[in-house]
Amino acid sequence: MSGAPSDNAERAEGWTSLRPRHVAIVMDGNGRWARARGGLRADGHRAGVGPVRVVIQECVRRGIGALTLFAFSSENWGRPRDEVMGLMSLFVESLEAEIPELHAQGVRLRFIGERVDLDARLRASMASSEQTTAANERLALQVALSYGGRSDILAAARRLALQVERHQLCAEQIDEPTFAAALALGGLPDPDLFIRTGGEQRISNFLLWNLAYTELYFTERLWPDFDAAAFEQALRHFAVRQRRFGLTGEQIQAGRASGEALGSPSGDGAPEDERRDVDPAGG
Repeated sequence: MSGAPSDNAERAEGWTSLRPRHVAIVMDGNGRWARARGGLRADGHRAGVGPVRVVIQECVRRGIGALTLFAFSSENWGRPRDEVMGLMSLFVESLEAEIPELHAQGVRLRFIGERVDLDARLRASMASSEQTTAANERLALQVALSYGGRSDILAAARRLALQVERHQLCAEQIDEPTFAAALALGGLPDPDLFIRTGGEQRISNFLLWNLAYTELYFTERLWPDFDAAAFEQALRHFAVRQRRFGLTGEQIQAGRASGEALGSPSGDGAPEDERRDVDPAGG
């Protein structure tokens, strides 16, 4: 624990002003939620649509600029065929139902991941949704479908290698900002806060490059039970962290006192770094 108690109390009182710019979520626990109620895994996936809607609304309301949701990993193709097909149908159904409201809220929707294996109807629905919301600026919503973090890094490396081969880029020009721009989340700040529901404490091949300095928050709550209060608890956890990016707490404090931005990862701008290295009550 670091920092004076009075300073911690001040942080806790003013936590709502210390919001992340970008939140990434692994939505885990749908199957266990359904089994606990004697239902099918598909029932859990359907119940998980509601919390997605809640989190999007909360991000819009709180002025959080970007949200990335891990909906289906490249490894999930190994699940039972009936479950996979049911998920694909649910994705299409949800897109067609939710896009008008997302568009009205100013949400720009984009999908990341490999689309080649996805159902043709789903690909068409994804493309239509992206086109409809392309000009919106209130919230950048990324949904990861058939996505893997390692594949994302490999694809970026191949794109840059091809540019070098075509003499469009020199190898010496490939630095961290250049590489980051070639990734699926290129053009967005890295996530400040990662949330995983369902009790597991791993990132499961999600945004491996982008999560290098992200605050990690794990909760036992299963995704269908994740509500606005649970999201607020995660934001409280973020607000009391001190993000050092390899520096000392004293350097961060000195930088704040002088108005100098310290500790920001390259290519990502100055973060809102007034956090303390303590756990919130019940975190």
